[in-house]
Amino acid sequence: MRGERERSSSNQNTTTASRRGSYANPQTTSSWLQQIRSVVTWFLQRPHSIPIVLAIFLFLAWISLRASHTPPLPSHSDQDIRANLVRFVPSHVAKDNRGWLFDPIALALDTAISGGAVSCASLHVGQIRPGKLRGNHRHHHCNETFLIWGAATKFRLENGDEDDGYAEVILGRDEIAVAASPVHRAHALVNIDSIRSIFFVGCQDNVINYNASTDFKVWKDL
Repeated sequence: MRGERERSSSNQNTTTASRRGSYANPQTTSSWLQQIRSVVTWFLQRPHSIPIVLAIFLFLAWISLRASHTPPLPSHSDQDIRANLVRFVPSHVAKDNRGWLFDPIALALDTAISGGAVSCASLHVGQIRPGKLRGNHRHHHCNETFLIWGAATKFRLENGDEDDGYAEVILGRDEIAVAASPVHRAHALVNIDSIRSIFFVGCQDNVINYNASTDFKVWKDL
């Protein structure tokens, strides 16, 4: 009996200590919050607090504005770079709920691609239906920049550093791409989508005579 009373007394003491510990944490937290509140209140009552608070506010506002005006970064891969192309997801380049809008020439100049048109002396807009292609030629008197969207697309660019003599990438049907084809380098756009049409804008920095300054049907496997 005596042993049972001792064990019962020990259990009660343990339970009491546990309860005290559980109540101590909220009290400690409350005391800590009160101390922080007191320090903040004291700081805000000081004369020098106003310029410091304003400086913090202006710094946060500057960060917010920088974030909202920073252009979306295009997704790069080694193959995209070799094909002289950058791609985007529409939701990342849309400035509002109307959809996306940007200057492909400025975008090409601001990104990693090189050798594209720096102005539009000649401009054309086109469609490529499923299973069809455009390009597969090489210009000798102009650089060209493309804006491509609308369907799954195979884009091929002549590249002497590649084993096959060209770099090739596949664009998803929901991706937008800006690509550049420097002078003397062949290019081709192939629609590999089963339903949708490709839409593209091509900008050349010189008005050319296709018969005299362009090589046609460069690749026989397209």
